[in-house]
Formats: sequence, structure tokens, C-alpha cells
Amino acid sequence: MRKKLLAALAITVATTLSAAGCGGSGAAGGGNSIKVVYWQHLDQNDKKQQKFLTSMKASFEKAHPGKKIEIVPVTASENDYYTKIQLMMRSPSTAPDLVYEDTALINSDIASGYLKPIDEYVAKWADWDKFAKAAKEASSSPTDGKTYAVPDDTDTRGIWYNQKLLEKAGVKTPWQPKTWEDILDVARTVKKKLPGVTPMNLYTGQAGGEQSVMQGFEMLLYGTEGAGDSLYDTKTKKWITGSQGFKDALQFVHTVYGENLGLSRSTALGANAGTEVGTKLMPENKIALNIDGSWMANNWLETGPHPWPEWSRTMASAAMPTQNGQAPGKVSMSGGWAWSIPAKAKNPDLAWQFIKSLKNRANSTRWNIIESTTAVRTDVAADPKYLSATPTNKFFTGLVKYTHFRPALPKYPQVSNAITKAMESVTTGQSSVADAARTYDQDLATAVGSDNTAQGSR
Repeated sequence: MRKKLLAALAITVATTLSAAGCGGSGAAGGGNSIKVVYWQHLDQNDKKQQKFLTSMKASFEKAHPGKKIEIVPVTASENDYYTKIQLMMRSPSTAPDLVYEDTALINSDIASGYLKPIDEYVAKWADWDKFAKAAKEASSSPTDGKTYAVPDDTDTRGIWYNQKLLEKAGVKTPWQPKTWEDILDVARTVKKKLPGVTPMNLYTGQAGGEQSVMQGFEMLLYGTEGAGDSLYDTKTKKWITGSQGFKDALQFVHTVYGENLGLSRSTALGANAGTEVGTKLMPENKIALNIDGSWMANNWLETGPHPWPEWSRTMASAAMPTQNGQAPGKVSMSGGWAWSIPAKAKNPDLAWQFIKSLKNRANSTRWNIIESTTAVRTDVAADPKYLSATPTNKFFTGLVKYTHFRPALPKYPQVSNAITKAMESVTTGQSSVADAARTYDQDLATAVGSDNTAQGSR
């Protein structure tokens, strides 16, 4: 089955490249041209990134006469995009010169030999000192210490809440929960007092993929009581099993769906849950609380898929609290995307020149404002123009101090998949929390090898 899938994707990739006029023997890849590949969301109709990259192409070509930039969007689901770019990077005939990657997948591609280290480039680039340390670490390999990408943006996560709905339910605003129980109490109040309103959204299940893991599970796990409650122990270099924090996070998921505080299971476990929440249910005032990312406002801006002029007067944001209010009191998760040069790129030097143009201060500021993403450059993060561009920029940028990053290791995608399986089983009620956690431990050992796992701290 996997061979058939890869073959089908290979045909799709070849078709995409051919349609874009960038086959292996075409103009792209010569000394004066590069091919730039990025992900075009299936549900994103505004094509903001395509417009931004097209404008960058025009300005770069004007500043560098004779140089050509070919912009190649790959329209696919997120997981299919990962597979497609990996297929592209395997062969010199299809490898792009520059590729857009989720930082969580970078180390997997490093281990596969798909990416070129760029230390020789960043060492001579004064702007590299302006990038936040955490963002740089997310773009480097923990194995060899080399840098393989330049961060494009990051994000943080918190709780979006509908002020009008909470006030109607008798909840005082502004609202900032101190514990998980505070969140559940408000959700129960909304359920009781506002029939027809979904009390809260917590992403879950296998169809949601990394959306379920980052916005749903890891926002819980990394706020649990034990100091060792995480997915991976960087000191012992072991994946953690038997964690009480893991069980506590699953118990929260079980409570939300067991008490019918979340979306209907059919919606929550569907592939389009994120789109449904951001472009329909929230603008229609049908969800009170939503644990989600800093980018949500993109749905409602004038340029977004569902313009909602009232959003800034309706929606507000709160930090996700730690489980029992223990220090530091708040928790967030960060991911982000970056630009990498494939190992088989035909023109890495020109690709690097384009990266420098993309990620200088002016263009980084412009892109972070357009996409409402969290800045990775410290000078942009402090820029009043950026902070005031979207009402929530300042709040979500302020969560960076509480944030955590996923283990950027080659096995992470398999671990993530095991988490979604555990979440789905307690969401549907097919498994108890204890059984789901036990199955996860078994799946984890299978994915990473039992020698690479260790018992949790409590």
C-alpha cells in the first residue's frame, strides 16, 4: 500500500513540476535561476503567501538582472505536502533550490540526507544575530549541531474566547483561567446556560494530525505537574513512557468529550475541524472557548477566507494555564516554518541570496504582518508597526516566554501519530485513559525502539 501511495505521489509531483515548467531539464536549476517550492493550503483561497513570494520574486529579479526565481506552489494536505517535498528532494532532477518546511520535520529530512547545512552562509550574515535563539535551535540538528534552515515565522497557542458569550453566561471578562479546572468550570457553565453553543473546542483524533497533537494534547502535557512530564528527555535522550502527565492530559480530553463539552464527535474527528471552527462556528458565535493558535485572526481579516469585522470586539485571548496553577502558571507551544536548501539543489548560492532577501528586517516585518504570525527576528518582535498590525499580536508574542517546542527528531512524526491514536480512543470512549496510555507506550516502543524509551518521573 505504501509503495502504491509513493508511486501515486511521485506522479503527482512530476505533474506539478511539469505544469510549472520546472522539470529537471528545464530552465530552472541553471546558474542564473532557482526553483522555490512552498505549501499552498487546500482551504486557503486568499493565496497570501503566493502573492508575497511573487512580489519578492519581482523585486529580487529587478535588483539582480539576469537572475530568475520560479515560484512553485504545491497544493495538498499538510501530510501529503511533507511526502511530496521529500519525493522531490530525493532526485537531482526534481529537487528544488529552496523549500518551505515545518521545523518539526527538518530533522527527519536531515537524517534522510535531503538538506544542505548552511553554516558557511549564516556565519557571514550579520542578520543571523537578530534571530531568536529558540527559533535558531528549531532549525538546527541536535545530532551534529549544524544549521539547516532559516526560520520564517513561529507561533504560539492560547485560549480564544468569545467575550459576549461568556458575559451572557454570567462569566466575568476579561477572563484568565488559573487551572484546567477553571476552564472546565466555564465550559460547564456555558453548556448549562447557553443551549446550542459549543462550550469549547479541543482538537483531537487522527484526522487532525499535528493540529490535534499541538493545539490539543501538547498544550496539556507540557503544563502538567511533573517536571519530567514531556515527550522526550533531552538529558537521557530517551522518549518517555508511563508518564502521569500523559495520563492527566488524556483524562482532560476524556472529560471534554465524555461530558459533551466539545464539538460533536463527528465534527471533532473530521479532517476539516479546523476550517469548520475558524471560518464558521466562531464567526457565527457558536463556540465559547477555543484552544488554538496565534494565527486564528487570519480567518477573519479583510483578506481572510471569512471576513468578520466584529471579531476584534467579540473575541479575546487568555493564556493556557498550567494544570494546577503551578509555576510558571502559563504554557504555550510553538512551531513554525523555515526555508531550507536541499542537498541536491542545483544553485544553492543563488538560493541563499534569495533567503537573505526574504528574511531581512523589512521583508520579515512585512510577512509577519501579512500572515499575522509571531516574529522570529527580535527586532521585528519589538517593532511597534508589527505589534499594532493585528490586535492580538502583542498578546501572542508575549507568550513566547512560556512556550515549548516539539522534539525536533526524525521519529517525532511517528510519535505524533501514536498520540492522535490515543486521543481518538478516549474521545470516542473506545478505551479508558489507562488503556489508551498503555497502548501509546507500546506504539512508542515500536516506533522508536524500546531501548530508546524510559519511564516517566511520576
